[in-house]
Amino acid sequence: MDTSEQRRHNERDGHAGRAEAAAGEAPGGGLPAWLVARGLIPETGPKRLLAAATFINMIGKGLFMAGAALFFTRSVGIPVAQVGLALGAAALIGLVAGIPVGHLADRRGPREVYRIAVVVQALAVAALVFVHTFPWLIAAMCVAELANSAGTAARGPLTRAVGAPNPTRYRSYLRALNNIAAGCGALAAGVVVQLDTRTAYVSLVLGNAVAFLVCAAIASRIPPVPPVNVPEESGRWLALKDKPYVVLTALDGIMSIQTQVLIFALPLWIIGHTEAPRWFVGASVAVNTALVVCLQVRASRGIDSNRAAGRVVRRAGVAFLFATALIAAAGGAPGWVAVVVVALGVVVHTVGELWHTAASFELSFGLAPAHAQGQYSGLYGIGQGLSNAIGPPLLGLVCIGWGEPGWLVMGALFLVVGQLMPHVVNWSDRTRAHTPG
Repeated sequence: MDTSEQRRHNERDGHAGRAEAAAGEAPGGGLPAWLVARGLIPETGPKRLLAAATFINMIGKGLFMAGAALFFTRSVGIPVAQVGLALGAAALIGLVAGIPVGHLADRRGPREVYRIAVVVQALAVAALVFVHTFPWLIAAMCVAELANSAGTAARGPLTRAVGAPNPTRYRSYLRALNNIAAGCGALAAGVVVQLDTRTAYVSLVLGNAVAFLVCAAIASRIPPVPPVNVPEESGRWLALKDKPYVVLTALDGIMSIQTQVLIFALPLWIIGHTEAPRWFVGASVAVNTALVVCLQVRASRGIDSNRAAGRVVRRAGVAFLFATALIAAAGGAPGWVAVVVVALGVVVHTVGELWHTAASFELSFGLAPAHAQGQYSGLYGIGQGLSNAIGPPLLGLVCIGWGEPGWLVMGALFLVVGQLMPHVVNWSDRTRAHTPG
């Protein structure tokens, strides 16, 4: 039975169970039932637990992302160039853990592997307070990034199991929640940066480690997810042998460069190439974050099959082209015109981002066999991780270095990738139809 057939069975069995669970969680209605009805909290206990664990985890990551560079440079005293090299190298090395740990999660159960990965990450982050030299920084960050990649791979099958019968919608809810958590973490990091003392920076690092430990403790309360039986015909490293999925991973990695457009390329463009006021840099990011929080779940509606996801990715590519064209048009325009044009570009880009993200969630689940969700999740994470590594330098070269034509080139790249992905989805569906297991 393939993934789509299993999902249909899950939907038939899941709707009644979900309603019963929701009723059991909130007998007689009240505030919990009101929150569930409006989509503010999940309807079942396991979904709420995973959402809480994810929220706490992301607060810790928000703390670290916003304050790590300053901790290493101002408190530890390591040069900026070495910090950048260590963080980049650790991120790339961390990607190798995804597939093998995902495979382990498939065989041993994703909840247990996820908990272990988060605890290891907490210990590695806590060890950073003892780092004083460049080699030890690389060592600690490599362990932390390996654990992060491992946790991401294990969280894939855990989210799919807990989020049934519609894991894409549930994962969209988690993404909206993550944006709120990351904002909270960044605000807390802002206080630390303002204090600018060794004690404050150490508190930031240890707060991140504590957040990971709390996440692991909450995850331990999620019911265990038993491994899915593996068909005898299946090979060990199925994901790497799945050519359509490998191609899809590469294309999605290219499309995922769009996540760097608003947080990396746009601020440099606004300040260096437009007459828009500097404060608009923060405002543009805030608009994007607010739209994602409010609309990500809504954007996932109707994306309930691989073909539907392919069509939505195609629309996302068109949206990205229009958005980059609008942003390019702001170059050299008067201040108020630049603000209006860039604001429109941000909104259009965010619409494309919502579509791409929801479709990516669906494809990462729907094109992977049920018994190999972990290793497929690990493979998919490699594409997204590489996009974070190559995105900033590519956008800096093309969009900032080439100016207005560069923005149009990036938009055309997103458009082409969006047009190709539905064809790869169809190829994957045909391949799975003729492949046992």
